[in-house]
Amino acid sequence: MLNPEIQKKLIAEGRKFLKSFSTSPYEDFESDQQLKLPQPPLVKAAMTDQAFPLPRNFAELEMKQDFIRIVTERKSSRVYSGQPISLPQLSFLLWATQGIKDIRGKSYATLRTVPSGGARHGFETYLLVQQVEGLQPGAYHYLPMTHQLEFLNPVQDLPAVISSSLEGQSWASKAGVIFYLSFVPYRCEWRYGIWAHRVALIDAGHVGQNLYLACAALGLGTCAIAAFDMQVCDSLFGLDGEEEFTVYASPVGTISSADQRREKAFYQFVEDEGL
Repeated sequence: MLNPEIQKKLIAEGRKFLKSFSTSPYEDFESDQQLKLPQPPLVKAAMTDQAFPLPRNFAELEMKQDFIRIVTERKSSRVYSGQPISLPQLSFLLWATQGIKDIRGKSYATLRTVPSGGARHGFETYLLVQQVEGLQPGAYHYLPMTHQLEFLNPVQDLPAVISSSLEGQSWASKAGVIFYLSFVPYRCEWRYGIWAHRVALIDAGHVGQNLYLACAALGLGTCAIAAFDMQVCDSLFGLDGEEEFTVYASPVGTISSADQRREKAFYQFVEDEGL
């Protein structure tokens, strides 16, 4: 645990960083887009030759349709049943969080299932798959342009690797799949320059909320995680940590009423400590 004084200093620096996004001191700033520099690719190219199409028959999924019920039932779940997730379910979650609905111009922007400042969509989705029907356990990368999933490599001792990547949060190792969101900064910086990272903070929330709502509709559980080991996560998917790095993680797993009772026990310390 960090020294309290160091924590205070980091918090103060973070607040200073966010406040520095005021546009007034930088009125003369020109982005690379304004300077007519080439636009970066809209998505990351396939990393392997092992990509395969995902099912799109979402209408056949057993899914809740009542939006009020979905929003009401949306919550963080840290206890999972350990049953496999179906491939159509995983396909829907990927489409709901980063799926492409249309393309503007020849390759100017993608319109997706989530909003993004300037339609820059600076994120890539990686997965550690443990229990998904029809998929070999291991590391994967989502290709939104073609709605495909590519297998990157097998991973030995997945539960231990997942726990290590998430700073020892071993409860997540019981999930069927872990979503890891990476950020490709120049994809946003090309348009927004020094303000790109404020936009990215907002956009990450859009992706996370869509994952929550899609899981609630399917009767699955998820929990957004900010406590992860970036170096471990980046190395899992071959990211350089500079031009692309991990910014978000979310385990997804099957849940049951019994799991919800155990979920309550997860927070027993709140009552025990009178918080």
